[in-house]
Amino acid sequence: MSLFERYGISSELCETDKVIMDRCRKQFEDCEAVRDEVQLKILNAFIKNKVGLQHLGQSTGYGYGDSGRDTFDRLFADCVGAEDALCRPSILSGTHALAVALFGLLRTGDTLLAATGRPYDTLQPVIGLTGKGYGSLSEFGIGYDEVPLIDGEPDFEGIRSRAGKADVVHIQRSRGYEPRRAFSVEDIRRIVEAVRTVNQTAVILVDNCYGEFTDLNEPLSAGADLIAGSLIKNPGGAIAPTGGYIAGRSDLVERCGHRLTAPGTGRELGSNPGGMRDFYLGLYFAPQVTCEAKKTSIYASALFEEIGYRTVPDYKAPRNDIITSIETGDPKVLIALCEEIQASSPIDSFASPVPDDMPGYDDKIIMAAGAFTQGSSIELSCDGPLREPYIAYLQGGINLTGSRLALLRAAERMSRIKNE
Repeated sequence: MSLFERYGISSELCETDKVIMDRCRKQFEDCEAVRDEVQLKILNAFIKNKVGLQHLGQSTGYGYGDSGRDTFDRLFADCVGAEDALCRPSILSGTHALAVALFGLLRTGDTLLAATGRPYDTLQPVIGLTGKGYGSLSEFGIGYDEVPLIDGEPDFEGIRSRAGKADVVHIQRSRGYEPRRAFSVEDIRRIVEAVRTVNQTAVILVDNCYGEFTDLNEPLSAGADLIAGSLIKNPGGAIAPTGGYIAGRSDLVERCGHRLTAPGTGRELGSNPGGMRDFYLGLYFAPQVTCEAKKTSIYASALFEEIGYRTVPDYKAPRNDIITSIETGDPKVLIALCEEIQASSPIDSFASPVPDDMPGYDDKIIMAAGAFTQGSSIELSCDGPLREPYIAYLQGGINLTGSRLALLRAAERMSRIKNE
């Protein structure tokens, strides 16, 4: 009896698992090559910044002179190729990090250009495209324009035609709830070049969520001015309990710091009563954990393609984030997939996810996330809006073996529903 048969997987599907693992061998090796190089880069950054035991402890009150916080900012900046970084547990999510950046950069009369189509659902109320306002960019007299994607790809001519009047250009690396591929660093370089042909002064801000450490380099190496994201995704290594980051040009990071706290205090304020150990440890583990998530994504694409579902990206395609979208075509199949992921999770396996309203989304959303850190999409999770064509967005996976069991259980149930 094979390993997975002992945990309820049919012998037929266990044979499929062996085929899939062999099929993905080359892609796995590519992931590991990126992991190894990024790991050594991060290790060297720790050594360069002389990280010591004293930096791992806690601080209280205002946090003035918090060496652990300030050293972590310098360390993170070196890891992503930035001049400076602002990493704080008080940045609550990737959306929050982007909101801080946008409000820190834009002023009344300025224009924000979304160069990769409409941003994902939770950023739309920040801009003022949906929701009730509550202090959105539009309420402050900030204009908005966008360049729609063409079949999921950037419209470079459209970017050149609209970027001339933009003050900030937004690039979304990952997909949100859109069935497109994530953009590579090279894709971002081409977008930056298109902007710079008509506008030399606009700030180019990349939403880097889900994309960190999936490549040898980050978008700043491609000419972006700022990147922003969450510390409970890739860069937190499934260890950081909360937080977000903004990194890039030092003058722009400074402006964002004064937006995060208050004008005049900026980044000098902010204690860490829980200590910094988990942030340092998470960053150190991030290349390994991100690699496992990429391998899980590749395996998932190959498995679900094998049983008849369309995935984006397919298993052979390069991974520019940690997400695979699976077009189920049936709300029952979408719900079943999420239920099986939840049931095979180390935390809250006994819970049953149900579609419900979520802040920032217009459609009901089903979310499976039995994670040690709530909302940590670097851990295996799956979610999707209840709207046609009922696409599931599978994310993360810090352990390929455990992820395979969850995905095989989901594949068996999905096949039963499909054949009913």
